[in-house]
Amino acid sequence: MLDSFQKKSIQTNESLNSNNNSACKILVLFGTRPELIKLAPVIFKLKKHPHFQTIVVSSSQHTDLLTPFLKIFELKTDYDLCVMTANQTPNQVYAKVLLSLDAILDKEKPDLILVQGDTTTAYAGAFAAFNRRIKIGHVEAGLRSGNPVSPFPEELNRRLISQLTTFHFCATKENRQNLLSENIHENQIFVVGNTVVDALEFIKKNEQPSAKIEQLIDETRNLKRILLTTHRRESFGLTMSDNLKTLREFIEKNKDTCLIFPVHPNPNVRSVTRKILANRERVFLLKPLDYIDFVALMKAAWLIASDSGGVQEETPSLGKPLFVLRENTERPEAVESEIAKLVGKNLRELLAENYANEAWINSVKPMKNPFGDGTAAKRIVKILKRVLSPAFPPLFYIHKESRRKSRLKTLQIANE
Repeated sequence: MLDSFQKKSIQTNESLNSNNNSACKILVLFGTRPELIKLAPVIFKLKKHPHFQTIVVSSSQHTDLLTPFLKIFELKTDYDLCVMTANQTPNQVYAKVLLSLDAILDKEKPDLILVQGDTTTAYAGAFAAFNRRIKIGHVEAGLRSGNPVSPFPEELNRRLISQLTTFHFCATKENRQNLLSENIHENQIFVVGNTVVDALEFIKKNEQPSAKIEQLIDETRNLKRILLTTHRRESFGLTMSDNLKTLREFIEKNKDTCLIFPVHPNPNVRSVTRKILANRERVFLLKPLDYIDFVALMKAAWLIASDSGGVQEETPSLGKPLFVLRENTERPEAVESEIAKLVGKNLRELLAENYANEAWINSVKPMKNPFGDGTAAKRIVKILKRVLSPAFPPLFYIHKESRRKSRLKTLQIANE
């Protein structure tokens, strides 16, 4: 069955096998652009560590979007599941990843599979590992919106992944509390920060935007730039259409503004975008950008409007005001830090209000990022070395000891 996969860099793993048979084998799985961005720092740290042997697998859930990011982070995949087809459903992605990955797990027999976030690829990977009794590490664990269908299907994906996961790597203390409230044992939960901050800091220090983006920034230097991203499944249809029309009307009315929109390749996004925003003055519709160019546009923005979770995590480090184009958010820290505002159905009112009075927009500055300090990947790798060590107690023993201590504490309180 493995012959049906596109294989790359297998020789590297074979070399590791021959030189370090005692290394723990970690299989890292991603399929979308955000997963790759957030797992790249972890893969770097794992590959540099002599204790680990790393297998990199891409489902190619986002085929076109992954290639430039692999180049930026200088990563090669060992296996590509090639699951991407036009207009595929989450069920189709899930089935393809589950079946294809199962053969790889049988061949490679990893000690742990590492997944990130809440995509269909991540859920399928976790379930495939669980069925083979392989340990699971979940990066960005514990996010909860409270609404099982928003974001869809991500909210339920992340809840299901949590029930399968062995080691939960949370960005914030609130994420940890979410897991504790679902009876996830505290000894399985680690607060490490979000690896997107690691990736962002790397880009800020080491890369320069393309000439095309530098030219666009220069051409719009006298305008208030609104940077837009929207692609979430629950935004498709009327919600997305209304938001695009509202932004179009705002740009038309206010001649000192412009809209910059890297359009997601999903047909549900492209078709409505062409209908509402094509050939409009001061509206720049771009092809999907690599991470370097996107960070450059975020830094140049007057305002960012997005339904992306990753953008909510990045803006504190960049000090840019953000309109969250959603009814709710599983990242309340962004709103609580006053760098973001939850839009809901109030985009028109919020645009007018903040254009007339820029006090909030001008007050937003780079801050200590509530989602991490840029060392999350280092923490994750350090924890993995400890918990995968033969000396680390089995989880059932840890749980038994914790329950025993809890009972003793209860008896002590009762006898006082």
